[in-house]
Amino acid sequence: MSTTTNYEKEVALQTQTRKVAVEFINIVNELWYDKSIELVLFRNQLVDKRASEILNLVKYSEEFVAKPITIFDALDIAKAIHELELPSSKLDIGKLAYECQLNEEACADKLAFVKNKLKDAAKVGDIQPKDVVLYGFGRIGRLLARELMNKMGKGSQLRLRAVVTRGEINQTVLEKRASLLSIDSVHGDFLGTVTVDVENNALIINGTTVYMISAKQPEDIDYTAYGINDALIIDNTGAFRDKEALSRHLVPNGASKVLLTAPGKGIPNIVHGVNHTEHNPDVVDIFSAASCTTNAITPVLKVLEDNFGIDKGHLETIHAYTNDQNLVDNMHSKYRRGRAAALNMVITETGAGKAVAKALPALEGKLTSNAIRVPVPNGSLAILSLQLHSDVTVDSVNAIMKKYALEGDLVEQIKYSVDNELVSSDIVGCAAPSIFDSKATITDGNSIVIYVWYDNEYGYSHQVMRLAKHIAKVRRFTYY
Repeated sequence: MSTTTNYEKEVALQTQTRKVAVEFINIVNELWYDKSIELVLFRNQLVDKRASEILNLVKYSEEFVAKPITIFDALDIAKAIHELELPSSKLDIGKLAYECQLNEEACADKLAFVKNKLKDAAKVGDIQPKDVVLYGFGRIGRLLARELMNKMGKGSQLRLRAVVTRGEINQTVLEKRASLLSIDSVHGDFLGTVTVDVENNALIINGTTVYMISAKQPEDIDYTAYGINDALIIDNTGAFRDKEALSRHLVPNGASKVLLTAPGKGIPNIVHGVNHTEHNPDVVDIFSAASCTTNAITPVLKVLEDNFGIDKGHLETIHAYTNDQNLVDNMHSKYRRGRAAALNMVITETGAGKAVAKALPALEGKLTSNAIRVPVPNGSLAILSLQLHSDVTVDSVNAIMKKYALEGDLVEQIKYSVDNELVSSDIVGCAAPSIFDSKATITDGNSIVIYVWYDNEYGYSHQVMRLAKHIAKVRRFTYY
């Protein structure tokens, strides 16, 4: 066969593959916007993705499970899901395709196979939407606003109704807030529309009104005046850190639950996937989502503790600089944080080592920790040097991590990377709080060094979203 003939066949196959990807994208979006059924591919988001992005995710899936999963397989299963009557759901089409590969005989009839796999969906009752108010509109607040609006679908889960900030609200302020939401130097453009409604002091996000409320303190707000009732208040300011201070959010009319996006005192500190089921939202009104670093390391530490046991260890987090540091050398309450953030590596402290014990009591007193802020705006790395109860190998550690990334309670939390050249910019935009770098694992008997990457903004924001859905009791039927 001539080279020209081969090339023509390759072009034809590429064209067909991209056409199938577009057809797949159409079904993904129809399921989401018409039926509130969200498809993901090994926890990677598919809604509003381009054909090239979809095909890259399919390639990752093939490498991840070591099975020849193709876009054609994904399309067949998506078509089967489209034919079923399902409640609001989040379904991992990658897992379904993988299971199909493992049992080709049972999967000969795709519709019957998928129907059997999703049979428990009928047991899920209706959920009531929950109003959400963002108290503060900084880095995490704006990312949460983006995700809440992009994931709104038919509005059957969390509904962003208002944002609370300090200071006067006028046309100029509204336009600046809209601009900061629309354009982000790290995360790119918001895939939606944002306009201002000066008359009502609101932003119109994707055609939906979100009120901008000015308040000096939580007690000053009556949310019911804005048509907001029984709301979940997500506090992104960091100004209130203990139970007494955070309880002030429950004084206003229209608020019923509080979620702090920072470590808290006297309240449950939750790493979703690890300990969120230990605290009943029918009983507890105030929660903390802990820190980005705690969310990054705790899922991985749980896997190691449950399977090998941990004697002791040290955490060193190589963290992107934050707004707390100075842009140029200037006065600061902390000596080193006063030095120019974009020019220096800065040693600082982290409480993540101790904070892990709040989610994993078995690790109480076993971990020390420190942090180095480095000149990148986003994307961080945790290095864990541990002594285990038993000897391990690189293969045994990687195998158990891959297992937990594929199935079980931590599939949303742990992403297993097979990339030979993974660097910090590669993980920006990853929704998993822990990206396990399988190529960097080091073992020596019972000593182990592992590397866990995390998008300290985006990955953490998704953990906040997961916890918010648990608190609001709007978690859908899921198949992972």
